[in-house]
Amino acid sequence: MRASVLYDAPGPRGRRRNLVLTVLFAVLLVVLAYLGYRKFDEKGQFDAALWEPFLRADVWVNLILPGLWNTLSAAATAALIAVPFGFVFGMARLSEHTWIRIPAGAIVEFFRAIPLLIMIFFAQYGGSAVFGLTVTSFSAVVFGLVMYNGSVLAEIVRAGISSLPRGQTEAALAVGLRKGQAMRLILLPQAVTAMMPAIVSQLVVLLKDTALGFIVAYEDLLNAGARILPSNFRNLIPSVIVMAFIYILINVAVGQVATWLEKRSRRSRKTTAKPVAPPDSVTAPASL
Repeated sequence: MRASVLYDAPGPRGRRRNLVLTVLFAVLLVVLAYLGYRKFDEKGQFDAALWEPFLRADVWVNLILPGLWNTLSAAATAALIAVPFGFVFGMARLSEHTWIRIPAGAIVEFFRAIPLLIMIFFAQYGGSAVFGLTVTSFSAVVFGLVMYNGSVLAEIVRAGISSLPRGQTEAALAVGLRKGQAMRLILLPQAVTAMMPAIVSQLVVLLKDTALGFIVAYEDLLNAGARILPSNFRNLIPSVIVMAFIYILINVAVGQVATWLEKRSRRSRKTTAKPVAPPDSVTAPASL
């Protein structure tokens, strides 16, 4: 197994353990898949009539593809805003100026603590009831995704920069660079490589979290697969299975792009920083 943007290559013991676990879980997965197939088959969920809509071009053109486009649009818009948000507030949390560091920390901790579903709901209905604004479902979803994931990314950026040896900053200051220049020219380029796995993981979370737009009737992929299609064809289980498969393909594609970017980044620069785990997550010890 080779190292990737999300995992380090395991050692000999780790490879043997992974092989055993892979075989065991493969057997267990086959057994569970068979049992699930039997149950679904008993309930008639594999009848051809329930799957026939996915062979029709009009279903894809009028329902599934527009929902997929809306999902990708919300995710891309939120990512383009959340990533700069995270970098700005992450560096602000490292500022030596109290009037910058404390407000930035308060904003990040506040939006990290609020469930994303509540933020989307409040943006949609609170914006209208409290501020008299007309907030579209797209804007509500993007707002929630940006504030939550941007705050998590800010913690990732802060941890990534903090993981660099202190001597990096001291050397930059010793050659006459100002603190802002040291951050921009020395620390941040090195930290980006270390932060890449955690950033990619959070962007995958962001993409999946677009499904929470279901609460404000955002016409995304989940809405098409769990609400519109079943209401027309009475095929909830087949629809959800197909939508899940599409989500898997999208996330695998995101991971492949991230792996390619990470390889290019490692070829262009070397870093002494260690990879950063996403906040509030538990990282297993590396295999020997």
